[in-house]
Amino acid sequence: MSSVFRLAAIQLAVSASKSQNLERAAGLIRQAVQDGAKLVALPECFNSPYGTQYFAKYAEKIPGESTDFLSKMAKETKSYIIGGSIPEEEGGKYYNTSTVFDPDGKMIAKHRKIHLFDIDIPGKIRFQESEVLTCGNAFTTFETPFCKVGVGICYDMRFAELAQVYKKLGCKLIVYPGAFNMTTGEAHWEAIQRGRAIDNQLYVATVSPARDVDATYIAWGHSTIVGPWGDILAKADAEEEIVSSDINLARVDEVRQQIPISVQNRQDLYQLKF
Repeated sequence: MSSVFRLAAIQLAVSASKSQNLERAAGLIRQAVQDGAKLVALPECFNSPYGTQYFAKYAEKIPGESTDFLSKMAKETKSYIIGGSIPEEEGGKYYNTSTVFDPDGKMIAKHRKIHLFDIDIPGKIRFQESEVLTCGNAFTTFETPFCKVGVGICYDMRFAELAQVYKKLGCKLIVYPGAFNMTTGEAHWEAIQRGRAIDNQLYVATVSPARDVDATYIAWGHSTIVGPWGDILAKADAEEEIVSSDINLARVDEVRQQIPISVQNRQDLYQLKF
């Protein structure tokens, strides 16, 4: 198997119509695969508007309508699909959940957002996912013929420890469906991605919804693919767009050999004792 494969991040324009969102996603997935993508990723809450007032209304069981759609598209296009995330309901609780499907249409991973987005920036934005959602409690990776891939959702990206665990588990790519807002997006979106890529010497991809200035929560957009050197390989603007790049796994090995931090770290000093 080649050490190079194409990744596509679909910056989808999400509306209030679930059926319309699925229909638009289908067309863009087909286009991405026609252009050579072997792994396609959708944004956070790709089937619904993002917001605490929407989670319960749009929530589904898994399997359900949206995951059945993802399974069908993966099988039709013979590609791996990271289904961004959807609001999930199970046992009376709600989760922000990403599912992954292989080219046979089989669900091979499910990630429930580990770190809930609870912030309060006076005069700019207050958002409390924990008012509605329950956090997940598991790491999520999946195998492809190319490499192992780690999955996080949006706020998970801010926690460096998660990316470090994924590196230790053998991942060479981490994909974060996410919807940073107009305050945190401009300030931190790109910087965090580049930091995770540089610290762990792997590829990082983020997949945002397209910006809708009429939405109650306005996404920053700017879906991005970052290389293990911290270089920006592809980046969207704010509108609906497919962002794609070749992922060269030999480049990961090369960077790790050139700057061998994995064998130079001082694990003997990092464990704090109280």
